[in-house]
Parts: sequence; structure tokens; C-alpha cells
Amino acid sequence: MTKTVNHWIGGKTVEGTSGQYGPVTDPATGAVTTRVALASVEEVDAAVAAAKAAYATWGTSSLAQRTAVLFRYRALLDAHRDDIAALITAEHGKVHSDALGEVARGLEIVELACGITTQLKGELSTQVSNRVDVSSIRQSLGVVAGITPFNFPAMVPMWMFPLAIACGNAFVLKPSEKDPSAAMLLAELASEAGLPDGVLNVVHGDKVAVDALLHHPDVAAVSFVGSTPIARYIHATASANGKRVQALGGAKNHMLVLPDADLDAAADAAVSAAYGSAGERCMAISAVVAVGAIGDELVAKIRERAEKITIGPGNDPASEMGPLITAAHRDKVASYVTGAAAQGAEVVLDGTGHTVEGFEDGHWIGLSLLDKVSTDSDAYRDEIFGPVLCVLRVETYEDGVALMNASPFGNGTAIFTRDGGAARRFQLEVEAGMVGVNVPIPVPVGYHSFGGWKDSLFGDHHIYGNDGVHFYTRGKVVTTRWPDPADAPSGVDLGFPRNH
Repeated sequence: MTKTVNHWIGGKTVEGTSGQYGPVTDPATGAVTTRVALASVEEVDAAVAAAKAAYATWGTSSLAQRTAVLFRYRALLDAHRDDIAALITAEHGKVHSDALGEVARGLEIVELACGITTQLKGELSTQVSNRVDVSSIRQSLGVVAGITPFNFPAMVPMWMFPLAIACGNAFVLKPSEKDPSAAMLLAELASEAGLPDGVLNVVHGDKVAVDALLHHPDVAAVSFVGSTPIARYIHATASANGKRVQALGGAKNHMLVLPDADLDAAADAAVSAAYGSAGERCMAISAVVAVGAIGDELVAKIRERAEKITIGPGNDPASEMGPLITAAHRDKVASYVTGAAAQGAEVVLDGTGHTVEGFEDGHWIGLSLLDKVSTDSDAYRDEIFGPVLCVLRVETYEDGVALMNASPFGNGTAIFTRDGGAARRFQLEVEAGMVGVNVPIPVPVGYHSFGGWKDSLFGDHHIYGNDGVHFYTRGKVVTTRWPDPADAPSGVDLGFPRNH
């Protein structure tokens, strides 16, 4: 029997009442294994109401109470790493080791939230005028919402709600309906850790649920990670409804390889960054920019490594890359490869016909490598979100940076070189929010913030780190003047001398 994933509202599982369900498939087999309830507007209203009721007490709870819950939560997540990873593999398809890495990166933000006492310290200036002090404090917003993508069904939610609730907010999570089970386990473990009912709620759904959150008058802020068109829509709609918004969009991340680079290290990095997690990540390197005469040698080294990658089910320890999330997405990714030659590219590797024996109905695609790609081709311009790596050729460092800066995206980028001066210039001149120097996927650690530039981010705050704390709180400045006790009226005696 197909299992059903329902909602988590007010600290318990709540069966869907809309009558609408979405299919969840095992990408390795193509079989529908689960159905997920899709929330109606009324069900979203119920989740927001539960969060609002919980906020009345959680918002004024002590920092000691919050951190005690978060420390217990961190321990439970650590104990259930394999369980969370197994759910990710079953519904997303990524290999188990990759899923474990996702959980580990999410745990970083839980650990950051455990130290919220330091993050929420305010400022105080005394005697700014005679007997006048000024203090700055940060306070929670109320009910906040998160809308998260399919490619990291545990990590991206953990980029949001641990910090939000540590700051004193209540949270409504709308995870991807393609792989919803990991989010439910995260919520169940939070409840087990002692998080009060209603502080964290999970509603599944499609555009109906998303729009209900964007328009709800009791939702103060919205966090989003997904494609650029949807990020732009989320930002415009939620902002128009008076909400604070951080909406992280798509990417076309470039890796600039200079002639002096260690080409073996660069090829290793290109393969792992382009094909890891089947390319379904916004920080994937999808465009290598080869400078000067190294292009042929670099492409040969990338091809040699790519041909050795083992593709198979995510729960097979021998697999290094799993399937794509859906058959429709697999077909779309394949279309960029099949159309590449007509747009001037040299197809070095074509993975579109790949299948896995015994799993012929899975959403399989092999690794594709396109060389001498032009900047006006579809494979270069679009975020493919699959295991397709484009190589572009330029003559100089300046040409490479100009090409990269002309992209509408500005999420992450990398340079491979032995020259410190070139690396220093690059990190200052490139127009992207995250830069790697001999590091192919420069995802910041939890206590720094994640976010891109240009069409990769809509809103003023990056996610997690200090920006995350600032996003989930708002500042207040208090100016105070107290008269000196010695100046009290003559009828009041506080024991202070009056001859000062």
C-alpha cells in the first residue's frame, strides 16, 4: 500500500482534508511509493493559527529555555543522521554519502542556533547626554514561513527554522512536495526535543499553499530557496503584502582555470562540483572557463575522470551518482545535450542514453561534457540543474572575468590558480556573492552567511549566519533617562544624601 505523508500542525500529524494529493516517486525505480497531502488555503490558515498561538508564549520564553531545546534537538538529529539520509535517498535519489553530507551541513545551522545567546546580545551606550543611556535590542518577528526546494529536503529547511525559532519566532515550513518525508522527521524530532506544540509546523502543497502563505496577514516574513523565476515571484508577491523576504534563486556558477593552475586538481574539482548530487544543486559548477592554451588538456582530464563515475541507486554503496528527481526533469536536462551540437558545442560526453541494469524505469541520465560552448547557447544561458558541464574558452584572465560578470546570475564562483595576486584580484573583481579560491563549491560554513548577487538573490538578507539572525529579528533602540534619586521630592526618602 502506498503510504501517505500528511501535515504537522500544532505538534501532531494532521490528515489532509483538501482531497488533493501529489505523487512521490523513488527516482531509482520510477515507482510511486508515497502520496503527499496538498494543503488547501484553510489548512494553511490552521498551521499559521497554530504558530500564532504558540508564539504568544514562545516569543517571550527565556533564551535558556530555547537553547535547552536546541541542544536536545541537535543530539537527536545526530542520532538519526542515517534515518534522515535514508529518506532523502528514497525520495530524492542522491547517494547515501551525499545525503549524510546534507544532514551534516544542516546540523551546522542547528549548532549556530544553540549559540543564539551570543547572537542576540544588544548594544548599550551610557551617558550619551546627561543621565541618558541608549540601548539597541533585537526582537522576534512573530510567525515566519519557509518554502524550500526538492534538491536539499533536509538541509535547506535547517538553514531556516532553527535560527528562526532560536530568535523566538514560530515557523511554518512548506517543503517540496516531491520529497516531503525528511521535513516531517525533522519536525517530529523537534517535538521529541521538547519544542512546544505549534512552534514548528509543516504543511505540504503546491502553488495554492505557497500563495496562501504569501498573502496571509499573520505571516511576517518569508524565506525561499528555488529557481530564479519563482524567487522573483515570491519576493514581489510577499513584499507587496508587507512581508520581509529573502528569496534565493538560481545560478550558473563558473570556475575560472588559469594557465598556471594544477590541472589535475582543477579536473578533480570540476568533476565533483559539476556532477555531485547529479548536478541538482544551486552551487554546482556548470561552466568551466579555461584560459589560454590549457583547454584541450583540461577537457581531456575532466573526461577521463567523468568516465569512471559509477551511476546507480542511491542506496547502493558502490554508486557515486544517483538518478534525477523526476522523469520530466531528466528529459529536460537531456534536451540541452541533444541540442548542443546544433548550437556550436562539441559534445565530448553524451550521457542521455544511460540506463542502469535492473532499474530501467529509473530517472537515469549519464554525465555529459560539452566543450567550446558559446555564451549565446541554451546550454550556457539556462540553469540546467543536471549533470551537464559546459567548457568555454577564453584567451586571458580579463576575458574570463568579463564573460562571468556578463551572466545575469551571481551565486557562486571559483578560480583555480597558484598565483595569489591573481586570486586576490579575482575575489574583488568577480560579481558573485560566494567565491572559492582553489575551492570549487564555496558554500560558507554556518557562522558566515550564504547568498548570491544579481538574479541569484531577491531581498536584502543572505541566509543563515549573522544575516539569518538579522532577518528573523528586528531592531529596536531604547533611549532612557532616569532622574538621580537625590533629586527626588522632599517627601520621598530613598536614603540618598542631598548635599552632593
